[in-house]
Amino acid sequence: MKDKMKTLTIQWRRLITESGQTCDRCKNTGDTVETAFKKLQKALEVLSIQVKLETKTIDYTAFKSDPLQSNQIWISGKPLEEWIGGTVGQSQCCDVCGDSECRTLLIGTNMFEVIPEELILRAGLLASVELLKD
Repeated sequence: MKDKMKTLTIQWRRLITESGQTCDRCKNTGDTVETAFKKLQKALEVLSIQVKLETKTIDYTAFKSDPLQSNQIWISGKPLEEWIGGTVGQSQCCDVCGDSECRTLLIGTNMFEVIPEELILRAGLLASVELLKD
């Protein structure tokens, strides 16, 4: 009997202004999300796990009311920080974001404005272990 494919969903949310701009923090995290997604696709295929990437746009109005929803990564329905024992922080960003303090990720004493590929991979692998338990 052929194994049924399971799906690991990575969702990345980021600000895109009306003029199509985003901040460097979101742009660079987008690059690491894409790279991690491709690596997870390749690595998990042998385990019959399909990896799906969803990219959600947050408009400037929604961003202004809650800046911490931008540059947010969810894996299998949980925020990345929950998978890897991190917490959410915030810091001043750039002109695109105005005076808003944007999302950062805190792991111990380390603060990440751009989410590193290794942390996305770690969270994806932990989530895949949970999928294999089902």
